[in-house]
Amino acid sequence: MGMMHLPPPGKALPGRDTAMSILNRHAVNGRPIAGAFVGMQKVLLGLGCFWGAERKFWSLPGVYTTAVGYAGGATRNPTYREVCSGLTGHAEVVLVVFDQGQTDLGALLKVFFEAHDPTQGMRQGNDLGTQYRSAIYVDSDADQQVAERMRLSYQHALEQAGRPSVTTEIARQQPFYYAEDEHQQYLHKNPNGYCGLRGTGVVCPI
Repeated sequence: MGMMHLPPPGKALPGRDTAMSILNRHAVNGRPIAGAFVGMQKVLLGLGCFWGAERKFWSLPGVYTTAVGYAGGATRNPTYREVCSGLTGHAEVVLVVFDQGQTDLGALLKVFFEAHDPTQGMRQGNDLGTQYRSAIYVDSDADQQVAERMRLSYQHALEQAGRPSVTTEIARQQPFYYAEDEHQQYLHKNPNGYCGLRGTGVVCPI
């Protein structure tokens, strides 16, 4: 069972200076998964185990590329094992790089909210621990406003359905650390692999 509380300040694992070495090629679409992505927008989304979470986004219209990794914690360049120990403070997240001419953050967040249950705090279904929390990490004030508006709107929809409060964390400018190669596009490489994602069945209004 994972840790249910974030490590207190100063108690997270220190990590390391060296970034994870990754194969910079998306296993599904062949595009790069790291780089400057000039002219593109990006968002980091935490919705439980990142294997199933990433698959929700890589084939959406307007999405250029995706990758999985860690964000929202204190440890630099953590490993999967370290994140799963609960001692880094990171959430498992999907980096979604998208073309604003073809889609927008609202459309991506609708998929995000409907794909998981954002009311469960430090868990997602049977996956227990701080790394499975619901989170949206954005790069700008404008994106933060969109995320907060969508969270409020979904909160209202869930209340109407008699569901508990949304626990999704929204924060700015969180460093993103790439996960190990084996986790990138995991369900494409392992079609029968584990995916614990379950939505609430409640529609998220845009």
